[in-house]
Amino acid sequence: MTDKVTIPALHQMKRDGGKIVGVVAWDYQIAQIVDRAGVEIVSVGDTVGINLWGQPNPLEVTMDQMVVVTQAVRRGVSRALVSVDFPFGPLQEGVDSAVSAAIRMVKEAGVDMVKLDGAADFPEAVTAIARAGIPVFAQFGLTPQTALQFGMEYGAMNQPGAQAPAGLKDKLVAEAKMLEDAGASLLDFTNSGPVVGPEVVASVSIPVIGGFGGGPWLDGRVRMAHAAIGYGAKALDSDVENYANVARITLDAITAYAGDVRAARQIKGAPPAKK
Repeated sequence: MTDKVTIPALHQMKRDGGKIVGVVAWDYQIAQIVDRAGVEIVSVGDTVGINLWGQPNPLEVTMDQMVVVTQAVRRGVSRALVSVDFPFGPLQEGVDSAVSAAIRMVKEAGVDMVKLDGAADFPEAVTAIARAGIPVFAQFGLTPQTALQFGMEYGAMNQPGAQAPAGLKDKLVAEAKMLEDAGASLLDFTNSGPVVGPEVVASVSIPVIGGFGGGPWLDGRVRMAHAAIGYGAKALDSDVENYANVARITLDAITAYAGDVRAARQIKGAPPAKK
């Protein structure tokens, strides 16, 4: 796909059986790269506070911070759809607050859609934002709380051969249908698993994509760019196979640069010394 991505184009991809690629990005440079790679969605996640800025609390990130980071990503994307997560607060404060936050993200950060975590608990906000003309990327799925409610271990849905309780399957299918009826354009199904995931995908006409706990049974996947390329410092000591290990490459590069400086050699990439 080389044309500007649209919501109708994503819906057509679902009907055609195509897979939608989403990437979480938090800066201008990564945004340019993933857009050039041809992904359909660039999602600005509120986990930027923890994963990029070192904030200790996932609830610490603010609307002002999300606007700034989204502006950077928006500048780097020309083709993909740009989505932004609401930080904790605007959605929980009520419908009017949620609509105001969505409008702010469109006006100040230029987003194409907004992502609402725990959207199944706020269908009125989904409807109100959609009525304001802003597409909604609605997140729902299995949480530690719902797993406990149905007497199962969290993550059990992701195990091969897992049998989800009928009540849980019915609940998640019903939530997906409810969010579609409320006006959501896309669904983000967390911990879909290979049992309920295909049933939810088949139950709605809008694309169902997912990150954690997802798989090829969904209409697409979302992955943090920094995780996919091994950017974080924790990748230095990790044996997990990613698509690259930028952290190790960076450590080697900075070590080599420091060696050149200490040995009084010209550093790489510097303008040649004038004679």
